[in-house]
Amino acid sequence: MTLDPIRRIRIFRLDIPLEQPFVISLETITHAHNILVAIETQSGRIGWGECSPYRSINGETQDTGIAIAPAIARALLGLSALDRVSWEKALRTTIAGHRCIKSAFDLALYDLAAQQSNLPLYAFLGGNPQKALYTDMTVGIGSPEKMAAAALSYQQEGFYAVKLKVGTTFAADIARVAAVRQAVGPNLPLRIDANQGWDVATAVRTLRALAAYDVEYCEQPIAHWDIAGLTQVRRLSPVPIMADEALFDHHDAHRLLQAEACDFFNIKLSKAGGIAPATRIVHLAEAAGLTCQVGCFSESRLAITALAHFALAHSAITQFDMDSPLMLAEDPVTGGIRYTSGGKITLPDTVGIGCSCEESTLAGWPMTLVE
Repeated sequence: MTLDPIRRIRIFRLDIPLEQPFVISLETITHAHNILVAIETQSGRIGWGECSPYRSINGETQDTGIAIAPAIARALLGLSALDRVSWEKALRTTIAGHRCIKSAFDLALYDLAAQQSNLPLYAFLGGNPQKALYTDMTVGIGSPEKMAAAALSYQQEGFYAVKLKVGTTFAADIARVAAVRQAVGPNLPLRIDANQGWDVATAVRTLRALAAYDVEYCEQPIAHWDIAGLTQVRRLSPVPIMADEALFDHHDAHRLLQAEACDFFNIKLSKAGGIAPATRIVHLAEAAGLTCQVGCFSESRLAITALAHFALAHSAITQFDMDSPLMLAEDPVTGGIRYTSGGKITLPDTVGIGCSCEESTLAGWPMTLVE
């Protein structure tokens, strides 16, 4: 098998409006300001990657990613996607941190490696194509009545679970969850995500009150840096705890496991730095007997298709929060996953990630070329 070295890399700004503003405890999101990477080899193969910067969570923006991406791209020129040791080193040593923009390159390199191996990415990763994938659907922060109506509509569409954004005040968050539970009845699984919105005392008080509404788990109830506080919340809460913003890489995973600070991990490729570092997190979870969720920011179907391949590769990934493309007003992606009834996700059986963007579409986007 030839190494097929990388000869040029294009970096695009990908701006897509959301269907409606999405409110979380940290900010209100109206647009996906993502970054698309297209890595081309000597033979003409193209690997595609995407990341979704969230300044309030991963500390990056589209502008910072665009500024740093050319240096990363130059470090990759001449390398082969099949030489993971070399390209991982290039990503790691070119600049510290900046996991989000690195994740776009990581996905494109995995896409190329799977293409060169003539395999779908899930097969390249050793995945199980028979594993069923169903996304939940997320309801942003709003009035109890508005959130209840949204949750009911998702239930009627057949989604198997609904996630509610919370993280404001005790009274307001209780009212929101109570209204949703009354609207959807007792059988629909409800998850909540506070996005670090509470302090320890408020988290414990709120989660104890929410136990009456049969909440499956709570994502990141308190500040990401407070591992000791998260351990305390987990010990006192009747609702299981999922680490999200506290979990970026395998070092974070190790600290969370040592502290017994959570019941589940939430892995996002734009947070972890891509598939390679996310795999290290899953392996630690498997060793500790924890199960994981895969989640998203505001990625299009391109990055979420890569995430679906990744989810098929690990039995420890049992929960799927992969709904961001359903919130976008436009879909620039060709191929890739499809959402069918009830949030079921189907994957194409084509080589690599299995999706791309048409050149005619790319022509209208701001682009940086490195060759």
